[in-house]
Amino acid sequence: MPTPTRRVKLAATGALALALATTALTPWSFRAEAQPAAPAAPGTAIALPRPAGPDFADLAARVGPAVVRVTVTGHARVQGVADLPPELRGTPFERFFQQRMQGERPHRTMGQGSGFIIDPSGYVVTNNHVVGEADSVRIELADGRDLPAKVIGTDPKTDIALLKIEAGNNLPTVKFGDSDRTRVGEWVLAMGNPFGLGGTATAGIVSARGRSIGAGPYDDFIQTDAPINPGNSGGPLFNTAGEVVGVNAAIFSPSGGNVGIGFAVPANLAQSVVEQLRASGKVERGWLGVSMQKLDGELASALSLQESKGVLIGGVERNGPAAKAGVQPGDVVTAVNDRQVVLPRDLAEAVAGVKPGGSVTLHLLRDGKPVTQSVTLGQAPDTREARANGEERQSQANLGLALAPNEHGEGAVVAQVRPDSVAAEQGLEPGDVILRAGGKAVRGPRDVVEAVGAARHDGKAAIALQVEREGGRAFIALPLKAS
Repeated sequence: MPTPTRRVKLAATGALALALATTALTPWSFRAEAQPAAPAAPGTAIALPRPAGPDFADLAARVGPAVVRVTVTGHARVQGVADLPPELRGTPFERFFQQRMQGERPHRTMGQGSGFIIDPSGYVVTNNHVVGEADSVRIELADGRDLPAKVIGTDPKTDIALLKIEAGNNLPTVKFGDSDRTRVGEWVLAMGNPFGLGGTATAGIVSARGRSIGAGPYDDFIQTDAPINPGNSGGPLFNTAGEVVGVNAAIFSPSGGNVGIGFAVPANLAQSVVEQLRASGKVERGWLGVSMQKLDGELASALSLQESKGVLIGGVERNGPAAKAGVQPGDVVTAVNDRQVVLPRDLAEAVAGVKPGGSVTLHLLRDGKPVTQSVTLGQAPDTREARANGEERQSQANLGLALAPNEHGEGAVVAQVRPDSVAAEQGLEPGDVILRAGGKAVRGPRDVVEAVGAARHDGKAAIALQVEREGGRAFIALPLKAS
């Protein structure tokens, strides 16, 4: 199988998972295939031995009363659900496609998900994608009561929402456990409302931890093979002690049903979000003002680093907290305060755990030398500014590039990329803006030419380029070979 062309990672990848909320359901019927009649066995029926394995009956009976059904109503402009692929029905993608159909008309929609009670006074945890755009929300308790719910707050970045119902102060509850102690291979129990069928329990194991599925900046999912399906969204994932270790959020499924790959938001992340939503109805996170990327061996070599450890700062927002503190593109973050940083999400989570106005100490490698930098974090802005393209061209033929000045800002614009070139192999595209080359700022195409020449003179196998695309910034290692 040919190796796919490498791409500059300047935008979030497409999600690999389907969310689990389900729309209003059509009646289900279950039919067994006709089988040849077996001859009647003489005498008394024989009881088969019970298969070996854990028994979740007591656990399900104990925690089940705190698991609820969440029903939402809203409005959309749709032509018809029948035109949608089955695997997209009951997911957030359904609304996306519905709103783009021709001949749209107002239509009332209904959807269902799951949730669980964490406080006797009626606080319920579920997913943001279950209730995020609902006109009204109702909760059906295990005892059959159906009550209106108020949305206290939602957090799209972690897909967590907090609801409140008024049903007295003696509701059954469950507690969050320590998801950091969850181990691969550990038994877990998923409970919820799959396909709107009501309280359902399924069991499996923790298949993996720390999964990133392209859902957001704080991807750190628990993967499980406990069967979960559309409608399980927002339901709890229990350990054998009856503690909630995850909030079921997504499945990977070509068919739309369970294939043994489900994802849950870790309890420790969900609990911190819930606490903020309960206190203020919103989540405040510190903002560093950088773009970041994983550091691999090729990039480490191009940046003259001895090891590929840490997270590379691909870009620094102008006038952002990091820029004001002196953080530079090409710096490698190895730790935040006392927390080691290995992957980009480690840096994102460490910064997000500090409220705006708080300070963190970044441990950096700059030109291979250790540096510490104190940064006062800010509040993230809502928009980012992208760069425009220039016109005048300067050729870098041996790399397959044609460059032009950026008339609207810093750097050199990639005007043309030869399809069979080194630049194309590394994912460069027309319209990209090269901001730094070989560790130096680029003011125009000649700076790139000179940096490439200097790197070749020094015998380097590749040159590190900082590239901006659609407002995102990242480094790539461009091999210095003729093509």
